[in-house]
Amino acid sequence: MMSGSLMIYIVAGLAFLAILGLGLVFTGGQDEAARKRAKAIGSGKTGATRAGHKVIDENARRRAKTQEMLEGLRRQDKERRRNNPMRDIGSQLVQAGLEISVPVFWMMSVICGVVCAGAVYLSGADGLVINGIAFKNQFVLVGAAFFAGTLGLPRMAVGMMIKGRHKKMVNQFADALDIIVRGVKSGLPLNECIRIIAKESPEPLRKEFLTFADNLAMGVGLDRSLAALYKRMPLQEINFFAIVLMIQAKAGGNLSEALGNLSSVIRSRKMMREKVNALSSEAKASAMIIGALPFAVGFMVFLTTPDYIMELFRTETGHVILVMAAGMMASGIMVMRNMINFDM
Repeated sequence: MMSGSLMIYIVAGLAFLAILGLGLVFTGGQDEAARKRAKAIGSGKTGATRAGHKVIDENARRRAKTQEMLEGLRRQDKERRRNNPMRDIGSQLVQAGLEISVPVFWMMSVICGVVCAGAVYLSGADGLVINGIAFKNQFVLVGAAFFAGTLGLPRMAVGMMIKGRHKKMVNQFADALDIIVRGVKSGLPLNECIRIIAKESPEPLRKEFLTFADNLAMGVGLDRSLAALYKRMPLQEINFFAIVLMIQAKAGGNLSEALGNLSSVIRSRKMMREKVNALSSEAKASAMIIGALPFAVGFMVFLTTPDYIMELFRTETGHVILVMAAGMMASGIMVMRNMINFDM
């Protein structure tokens, strides 16, 4: 017979083995589940990594495409600046909003020159004396008046019309961008937003966007339509608008957000321009007073003592002094103009 102590050891060992077996039974499934979970997590990380690499590659391709677009637009802008439309009288007439042809403009210019020459001829001027040389006949005076009336006055009038039209366009352009932003957010296509601007906006915005919408409707293409719009209105704001639309069309993106940011930039540029004009108004007034002061003083001296001031026109020394004074006045006016003229 086995002793009692040996029996106790055997029972304890069997109990330990039973407990160990039960533990292995209950924990084995958990280990398998843990291994499965670890495998799933590992595969999930790999998938997430692949997805992350895919997103990064897509963003890199998009940035590269955007950079390529910007380089192309920079080249186009350089080409536009090289072929400045302001040198072409036809482009100037379009920018001024005049619906006349170039031959008609030249005919009107010749008529203006004839009117100016006729006014000089009928004024009864006997001639002009320059440096002792007398032009007794009126041929030189009439020719100079015809030249100024033909090439000077019409171009000056067209330039003033272009400047006023550009100013109106800049003031209205931010509101047009806001209309496009609201229309795009509400689900309208870009062409319909442009049509709304062409119908509801005042001149010159209405006419320019109506031509832009007609070009798009006829299938001209967005890039060529924008180039034509910039040719009719060579403004930085139009150039920014063309860049945003071209990038959005070829690289994608949120059009409403991009145009909203552009509208804010244009409004900020306008506020900065007005602030600069306000700060430089005193300098402009001073430049005008300084530029007019020599002529005012000379005129007052002529009224009081005409013989004293006429020595400048009668003698050779006076002629030299007048030429030197004119050169210094011209250089001073150019310097003051460059100091107070800010390109915005």
